[in-house]
Amino acid sequence: MSEAVEKVSAVLDRMGAPRALAARLVSVLGPQPAAELDADPWLLLRLPGVTLEQADFCARHHLGDQARPDDPRRLAALVRHTLRTAAGRGHTAVEEKRLATVIGRLGVPAPMAALEAALSSEQAVLFESTDEPDDDFDFEEGGIPEPPDPERFYALAEIGEREQRLGVRLARLIGANDPVMDSLTATETVDAARERGGFPLSEQTREALVTVALRPVTVLRHGPGDRAEIARALLGIAAIAKESGVGLAVVAPTAQTAAAAEADLASVVDAKGEPDEEGAESAPGVESLPALLARAPIEAGIVVLYESMAVGTSRMAELVSACSEGAHLVLLADPDQAPSATPGRVAMDVAVSRTAHVALLADDAEPGPLAVLAGAVAAGDLPEVEAPGREVVRVPASSAEEAAHRVTQLVTDSIPRALGVASEGIQVVTAREDGPAGARALNAACKELLNPGPGAHGGFDVGDRILVTAEGPGYGPGDTGYLREVSEGAVVELAGGSRVKVTDPSVLRHGWAITVAAAHGGLWPAVVAVFPPEVPTSRPQVYTCLTRATRHVSVVDATDGALATGVRETLAPERTTRLVQILREG
Repeated sequence: MSEAVEKVSAVLDRMGAPRALAARLVSVLGPQPAAELDADPWLLLRLPGVTLEQADFCARHHLGDQARPDDPRRLAALVRHTLRTAAGRGHTAVEEKRLATVIGRLGVPAPMAALEAALSSEQAVLFESTDEPDDDFDFEEGGIPEPPDPERFYALAEIGEREQRLGVRLARLIGANDPVMDSLTATETVDAARERGGFPLSEQTREALVTVALRPVTVLRHGPGDRAEIARALLGIAAIAKESGVGLAVVAPTAQTAAAAEADLASVVDAKGEPDEEGAESAPGVESLPALLARAPIEAGIVVLYESMAVGTSRMAELVSACSEGAHLVLLADPDQAPSATPGRVAMDVAVSRTAHVALLADDAEPGPLAVLAGAVAAGDLPEVEAPGREVVRVPASSAEEAAHRVTQLVTDSIPRALGVASEGIQVVTAREDGPAGARALNAACKELLNPGPGAHGGFDVGDRILVTAEGPGYGPGDTGYLREVSEGAVVELAGGSRVKVTDPSVLRHGWAITVAAAHGGLWPAVVAVFPPEVPTSRPQVYTCLTRATRHVSVVDATDGALATGVRETLAPERTTRLVQILREG
């Protein structure tokens, strides 16, 4: 036990709080965690799972009569706790009146005093913005109108300041507005690449690529069945980058998706069946986001981000900050996907702001069964689709236990035998973490069948499938791989063959089965999508599950009809963000 943990444990003893919280408090508090906790027992609320009632009990135990309901330390901690809860639901900020209302419902008689206490103690930050009025006005009749009152938003500093930085940096990229090449040259360059590569390219996609060459920030929208068109479009962008000499960087949220994107590109290049002497259609490499950021700044003049809907505010701020001055940023986005698991809705905010350009890739003229089903879900329907190649299989289940049994059958037998996809290429994606058909139980069942062992290394064995939940050297949240060795850290082999060392075992989970949030941004040959009973489902959630698969999806449905209802009636909850305002204010 470290000295810091020991000192915090002593403070917890005096509070009547469990000593088991000590290590987590050391990781979230400042450089003197014991002193800080001793002075402010409500800092316990920094830990997920600690309730206000528990923090109040510990404060009374520690401070006695000095622990008053109106104590500024308590009020500030309560505001931060509320903002953290909002962040967990995807909000980057909360509007002042709404935040005051929520705080008032928690029994605080003077909510504005609580907001002031949070600002004074730097547990929250305040942002103000005033949108320009859109309506025209008559100088003669009404004169100059009164300026509107500024909107006031509160945020956690680590989220609000990153969103501000993201908006300012994006605005700078947009304001540069220097084309990579003129429209005629871009068109000729794309056409030449298409002819040399021998691949088709629709007129709509061709126009979208000219937009990429002309405009500094482009949201490139696509649908569920456009993987080949995305690959062809990227080859066109690569030709523009090569001809102009600006260079190209292509990045994906995870190593898994980077490998899948490279496979798509290689399939388009290889489809010609003969080598290209000029090398114009050679496939560009695709890197994971941690790998690219590790060598920041990014020198390339065009930066393309796959699966941008999965990237939240903080990670996008890192990427945009790493781009060179004058770089062109391209966000590949499927707007029907769920928003990112972390706060923000960056790609859609950039599109809605009207400060950047939006271009559309052509839809697949002959979508396969996977794309047909995903497209129907996007429209609010969950039909049966014809799948002669077993691209889509519906697996009904009468209970969570039966659903779990079906999952193990699919992963260990049915899919490998019928489709030739090994278990390494199958990802189970479930709508919940707990329960008989949740990620924990399914991981235990898969481990017993695929890599049995005593869990000799903190619950893991060499050969276990791993999910990484945090960022580190060469890896990021959502990366999946296999534990290859344990020596002063866990060595995990990611997709594509790279090996990374993870020194903090707390960021590792078993990865045969993961939640929808963890899967967002990842791509696998086959996906088993699991929907247990009594778990709320939504249209974007189901759509995102389906579009994680490149070849096959098995839908294990134990909802007794609720899955179709969720697709038909439930959309993603709205998120409060400030990015649109920041971009419009310039």
